[in-house]
Amino acid sequence: MARYTLQRFIYMLITLFIIATATFFLMKLLPGSPLQNQEKLSPEQQQIILEKYGLNDPVPVQYIRYLGNLAKGDLGVSFQYDNRPVTQLISDRIGPSAQLGFQALVFGTIVGILLGVIAAVRHNTAIDYTATILAVLGISIPSFVFGGLLQYYIGVKLKLLPVAFWEGFEYTIMPTLALSVFVIASIARFMRTEMLEVLGSDYILTARAKGISGFGVIFKHGLRNAMIPIITILGPMAVNLMTGTLVIEQIFAVPGLGEQFVRSINLNDYPVIMGTTIFYSALFILVIFIVDLLYGLIDPRIRLAGGKK
Repeated sequence: MARYTLQRFIYMLITLFIIATATFFLMKLLPGSPLQNQEKLSPEQQQIILEKYGLNDPVPVQYIRYLGNLAKGDLGVSFQYDNRPVTQLISDRIGPSAQLGFQALVFGTIVGILLGVIAAVRHNTAIDYTATILAVLGISIPSFVFGGLLQYYIGVKLKLLPVAFWEGFEYTIMPTLALSVFVIASIARFMRTEMLEVLGSDYILTARAKGISGFGVIFKHGLRNAMIPIITILGPMAVNLMTGTLVIEQIFAVPGLGEQFVRSINLNDYPVIMGTTIFYSALFILVIFIVDLLYGLIDPRIRLAGGKK
């Protein structure tokens, strides 16, 4: 297991290196300039600013300096946000994004699992067909469409919840619901498929033959094994939600990481773009690694190949 863990860690570093390299050179291909009000600046003033941020140096020199700073945990300073460090910008903005993502993930996971289990237990009934249709709609329709509908009917028409902004818990409810729709649909679909397969397994038939109650068969024997593929999609989904959903944060005026990322792209703020990309990638790779380790905890029959060596 130790050898496998070390091997995975090395792969993580290589992956991050490739992502950092690709992001750096892609930034150089972006059209436009990171300078604000460039038309109002003289060529001399532009040169002074470019020299200050090291943008006049040859690209290989910039690349080596970037990797060196990255190895020390320095993501650079923003061109547009008053020269603030990128790490500070991310730490200031990750809170709202993480809160929305966590709420959507917990709510969506609970509802999705229950919906999938009910659909599997009531296979080929009206409940099963309804759950399947809802899952297809939830996956097919973008979350920002649900967000707009929630804003119009619940916020504007019924005036039950605030339409936008970030001033208290009640302001998080509608964006959380909009984000959780995809989570509910995805998990319900996977859970239904896995539960149908598990409930038809020999050990489930044996458990029923021993007189174990239907509730015990489903939740003690069936649910645990059906959860394995759910964890596979839950990890990456958690990172995606907690690092900020771009459109939802724009619609509901949430001061999160996604909103800042979109603005940095519009302003050609290279350090913020690269820093946010590296941050997102690092979280994603870390969660994938944790998911691999959780397999063995959920089902003891699963053994990681690297752990046997």
